[in-house]
Amino acid sequence: MRRIDPRIIVGALLIVGGVLMLLQTMGLLENVSDLFFGGIFLIAGAAFLYVFATGSWWGAIPGCILLGLGATILSDSLLPGTDIGGAIFLGSIGLAFWLVYLSGRAERWWAIIPAGVMTTLAGVTLVPESFGGFGTGGVFFLGLAATFLLVALLAGQRWAYYPAAALGVMGVLATTPYLEFANYLWAAVLIAVGGFLIFRFFQTRS
Repeated sequence: MRRIDPRIIVGALLIVGGVLMLLQTMGLLENVSDLFFGGIFLIAGAAFLYVFATGSWWGAIPGCILLGLGATILSDSLLPGTDIGGAIFLGSIGLAFWLVYLSGRAERWWAIIPAGVMTTLAGVTLVPESFGGFGTGGVFFLGLAATFLLVALLAGQRWAYYPAAALGVMGVLATTPYLEFANYLWAAVLIAVGGFLIFRFFQTRS
C-alpha cells in the first residue's frame, strides 16, 4: 500500500484554512481560527491514537490531550457560555491514563493514579458554584479516595487502602462544617503516631 505524501496532507490543510478564512471574510462564518486550529488538534490527536491502537501505549497520552485541546477550543467557539472547556481538557488527560492502564494492567497499574486525579479534577470543575467550598472539597477528596481504592482493588497494592481511608474521611468531613476541626484532629494523629514511633525506637534500644 502506497503511503500518503505529507505534502498532500499539508496542502489539504492549507486549502481548508484558506476556504474558512474566505468564508469569514464574506461574513458567512465566524470564529474561523477556532474552528481551524480546533480541527488541526483533533486530526493530530487522532493520528497519535492510531499509533496507540497499533501497539504503542505512549500514543494515548498525546493523542487524548490533543483531542481534548481541540474539543476545548471548539466548545468555547460553538457552545459559548457553557464553561465546560476545563472539564473537557482535564477529562481528556484522565482518559489518556485510563487507556494507558487498560493497555497493560499488570505493568502499568501506576496509570490509575494520574487517571483518577485528573478525572476528579474534571469533576470538580463541574460542581455547581452553589455547592460552595464544602461541595468541591468533598468531591475532590472522595475522588482521590476512590482513586487509591481502585489502586488497591485493581492492582493489588495493599498500601493504597491507607490513603484511600484517610482521604475518604477527609471527603466526608469536607461536606460538613467540621473541616476545620478535622485539621486539628489530623495534627493530633500525626503527633501521636510520631511520638509512638520515637517511643518504640528508644524501647527497642533499652
